[in-house]
Amino acid sequence: MLFRLYVCWFITSLTINASEYYLISYRYVVKDSFLYNETLQISRAMQKCCANPIASIVLDNENNNLKKTISKNPQKFINFIHKLALEVKHKDKTINGLYTGTTILTLKTTCFKVDFNENFAKITALK
Repeated sequence: MLFRLYVCWFITSLTINASEYYLISYRYVVKDSFLYNETLQISRAMQKCCANPIASIVLDNENNNLKKTISKNPQKFINFIHKLALEVKHKDKTINGLYTGTTILTLKTTCFKVDFNENFAKITALK
């Protein structure tokens, strides 16, 4: 009986810690048709985010570390972020026949739920 209680506690503790919450923001700046700056910021959320899932992606995972998981699959994750609600700002002007333009794509700080398994991490955007 005691063994059964220990097994139930162990399984419950594994499932409770399976999900982690992160805050992610992204900024992509293009100036005169050249990439000027790209910033991806990731930090662990201090508390659980209460929101509805809007989109998910599954990435290969080896070490239950979100930053390392994303760094091994950067293009796939960036394509996923681009499908979310990005804010686009564009400014352009022409002076003496010279055109200059700046475009900024921004993903405001968004909460993500991350479920780590042995071989993959499921990253879900919450809104």
